Amino acid sequence: MPARARYDAVVVGAGPNGLSAAIVLAQAGRSVLVVEAAATIGGGSRSAELTRPGFIHDVCSAIHPLSLTSPFLRRLPLAQYGLEWVMPPAALAHPLDDGSAVVVERSVAATSQTLGRDGPAYRALFQPLVDHWLELAEDLLGPFPLPPRHPFDLAGFGLRGVWPAEWLAGWRFKEQRAAAVFAGMSAHSMLPFSEPLTAAFGLTLGASAHAVGWPLARGGSQCIADALGAHLRSLGGEIVTGQTVTSIDELPPARHYLFDLTPRQILRVAGHKLPAGYARRLEAYRYGAGVFKVDWALDGPIPWKAPEVARAATVHLGGTFDEIRAAEAAVARGEHPERPFVLLAQTSLFDASRAPAGCHTVWAYCHVPNDSTVDMTSRLEAQIERFAPGFRDRILARSVRDAPAMEQYNPNYIGGDINGGVQDWRQFWTRPAARWVPYSTPNPAIYICSSSTPPGGGVHGMCGFHAAQAVLRAR
Repeated sequence: MPARARYDAVVVGAGPNGLSAAIVLAQAGRSVLVVEAAATIGGGSRSAELTRPGFIHDVCSAIHPLSLTSPFLRRLPLAQYGLEWVMPPAALAHPLDDGSAVVVERSVAATSQTLGRDGPAYRALFQPLVDHWLELAEDLLGPFPLPPRHPFDLAGFGLRGVWPAEWLAGWRFKEQRAAAVFAGMSAHSMLPFSEPLTAAFGLTLGASAHAVGWPLARGGSQCIADALGAHLRSLGGEIVTGQTVTSIDELPPARHYLFDLTPRQILRVAGHKLPAGYARRLEAYRYGAGVFKVDWALDGPIPWKAPEVARAATVHLGGTFDEIRAAEAAVARGEHPERPFVLLAQTSLFDASRAPAGCHTVWAYCHVPNDSTVDMTSRLEAQIERFAPGFRDRILARSVRDAPAMEQYNPNYIGGDINGGVQDWRQFWTRPAARWVPYSTPNPAIYICSSSTPPGGGVHGMCGFHAAQAVLRAR
């Protein structure tokens, strides 16, 4: 760690949000130090050779629609630092048991034409959102409760998104194909479909698929973090890695401290600097479902029954709406579904740098109860094999992480929760505690910039952006 020179701000944690907060402050001419416990920056945006040499796997996040949607990230000159987005021909594929698949194309019209009687309903649901997506995203990824910049667009979204996913799908869709693909997108909420606001996750991901696509970073998600870090350094910011912060008192003097940490960690590091009442509210913060993740090295591409699945880097495996709903409800009850909903990324189909010639990398996870140690490998592989017979025959090696191992790799993933806390209606806007400026704390020197603040999880940098803006307004 540098000598204890005074900084305008010290940021603890070099995930996308911590780096984004530091960039905003450095752009404003503030002196900034970022301190990261891991050997590399990136947080949830890191890559590594997890299985065999030459096979590059994304350890956490792999597909990044919110990076292109983000009003902050899309303005940064990250291409100057080597970040290149790869856009698969289709955003998403959802195989079905009849050997076909729903493919979410960039065009809403083209997608709706494959959905039978539900085509017009799908188009009516998504086209208005897609037509104004970048404007709408400014409000969806904006801080609550500031007045929306585009109130009519936001109201149109809210009238659809406030509902439980099972209600919206039941009203809109009559056939299996449209309902199934909407279920897969809504399941990113990591909540049972009976919860209010779960429809908002399906709408957000569906609209982003059509409006900007679901890209991957060439060379691995680590390239996103590396580009952010390089840009920060170009602005005069400093980054120190391999330094675990156990107390705020260990940090150099600064006017402000920003923590890219969840509430439980903030209490450990800076709880003695916070009023008891606020600390109790952080103690009451709730964490959600965890994930069980497997990475595979394959000797060839996945042999999908539906060949059109190979047009998308992202694949949702879970069959029908009812099956996915049942799987997510089981996790919410603390159970482990026999047929889990599986989120899969086949990035090497579109980025040859990820694997040796002729070989491939595959990334997948399913939801499990928080802190679960149950081995879901066979259930994950069975779901893939269900839609791609012969998949297991192509496995060269695998890397497995249960929920506690995910937390060990990234301490922000409490119990394997990759969203920084459950994002139901009680913690949707008021995370981590109800305050007019949720990034601030009662201590005017301490701010929170992690995904435990609005707008929540995803590689978009907006939690860090808003936290830094709050710091600048407070000066």
